[in-house]
Amino acid sequence: MVLVYAESQDGKLKKSTAEAVTYGKKTAEVLGMDCAALVLGSVSDAGDLGKYGASAVHQITSDGLAHFDSQTYTQAIAKAAEQLGAKVVILSHSTTGKSLLGRLAVRLNAGSVSGVNSIPTNDGGTFKVNKNVFSGKALAEYAISSDIKVMTLSGNSLKPEESGAAISVSTMEVDPGTSRVRVTDVTLQKGDVAPLPEAELVVSAGRGMKGPENWTIIEELADSLGATTACSRPVADIGWRPHHEHVGQTGVAIKPNLYIAAGISGAIQHLAGVNSSKCIVVINKDPEAPFFKAADYGVCADLFEVVPKLTAAIRKAKA
Repeated sequence: MVLVYAESQDGKLKKSTAEAVTYGKKTAEVLGMDCAALVLGSVSDAGDLGKYGASAVHQITSDGLAHFDSQTYTQAIAKAAEQLGAKVVILSHSTTGKSLLGRLAVRLNAGSVSGVNSIPTNDGGTFKVNKNVFSGKALAEYAISSDIKVMTLSGNSLKPEESGAAISVSTMEVDPGTSRVRVTDVTLQKGDVAPLPEAELVVSAGRGMKGPENWTIIEELADSLGATTACSRPVADIGWRPHHEHVGQTGVAIKPNLYIAAGISGAIQHLAGVNSSKCIVVINKDPEAPFFKAADYGVCADLFEVVPKLTAAIRKAKA
């Protein structure tokens, strides 16, 4: 069996979960197995995972799972995998998935690969999967020979596919144990658009904005597209924008369908976190900006002239 851990927030499934279950179904087809999904805590739309290929959805509702803790979540997922006889465990390559991957691999005595981005192959009984390495500059193929395998799926690696219908959810009796961590408060970033790791459209800006007071034009462009806003590291470091918007090698690595960068020179550290974007649009008045070499489309002009006109054109087209 292929078991997919379905992440949720505020009692609702995350977008990345639909991708993970779709990936799990395709992996199960390669291996000739069934795909099941596992939800932890109270999740109102858990049965919808059947739409994306889960033949069964299991839920563990212990009080100890009310807040994420890598110790208790590892115990719960590992015990569920053991009970169900799972041979492959799939998680999203999110902050949560990254913190669980190593613990689960040790607990299950499993081989693991993080950030995979392709459907596995199983030619001749050898399980192989690909992932980006060297900040996206190369593609590596990994063979996992262990009996049980654990992987995290890189965001936006494939589109969720509805191949079934909603199904009933079965409850599993699993004791996740007692955590040594006591959660006193949880504060989450909320908004009407997808968080950066899951965003398909991103509008980002750098020091070319000249000051935080000018960010309105970036927010208006993002709003016209329904995009998530981001920024370069220097902008976050000097306090113009919150650190959770920082994308790049030392920030959030993203893989949107569209990445618009305004007033960002394109240092190698920034490119390392965004070069997996399917389409990159760069707006910069410096013709020597290195970002133009990585861009699919480049506009060499003053962003304060281009961005408002682009926003107006998008709104006109939508109207």
